[in-house]
Amino acid sequence: MTTKTALIFGGGSGIGADAARALAEDGYQVAVMSSSGKGEALGKSLGGIGFTGSNLNPEDLEAFIALAMKEFGRIDGVVNGAGHGPKGDIMAISDDDWHLGMDYYLMNVIRSTRLVLPIMEKQGHGSIVNVSTFATYEPDPDFPTSAVFRAGLGSYTKLFSTKYASAGIRMNNVLPGFIDSLPEKPDRVARIPAGRYAKVEELSHVIRFLISDESSYITGQNLRVDGGLTQAV
Repeated sequence: MTTKTALIFGGGSGIGADAARALAEDGYQVAVMSSSGKGEALGKSLGGIGFTGSNLNPEDLEAFIALAMKEFGRIDGVVNGAGHGPKGDIMAISDDDWHLGMDYYLMNVIRSTRLVLPIMEKQGHGSIVNVSTFATYEPDPDFPTSAVFRAGLGSYTKLFSTKYASAGIRMNNVLPGFIDSLPEKPDRVARIPAGRYAKVEELSHVIRFLISDESSYITGQNLRVDGGLTQAV
């Protein structure tokens, strides 16, 4: 029986790290990348591989994927996490910071997808899950670059998933609200109908499902996991 492999970009902490643990528990061989070095240590501790590099750097993406293919020979799932892009008043953000926000929240997915797509096409299947934000379709002024470029990620995901669904390749986005890996703020808790921040495993379980064949008929979706924070129906 073939052992499946999952790549986790931005897996040094938070949602990405917990998704790596969840996938390893499900029997996936995992390859974990982060810029901090924590992802490299985590990947090795889970019996897989780790790599220290930035998903803002195309050369690091290429090297990480090449390492995973050399070690495992296949890529069945990809989890695209992201760091924290520029924040500030919407009219005070510089051109350079808008471009940096695009790299953090949109180009990270586009670049990694270009690289894994030929592998998944040859296999005849694959699942890509992008960690997005609740602010994608209900923008929050606290997260301006994230909201703007992850709205673009939603469109990219729909275009990609439509084009490659018949090839057995899926892409979905998970839209978390506020997570307990971040400091809790009373004013934010007050906005959440569930009355609390999400536990990080409540996100990683959803990611694990979307990577797995149990979600084989789900593609092109933006799944909100936010405790009711957003109001759209």
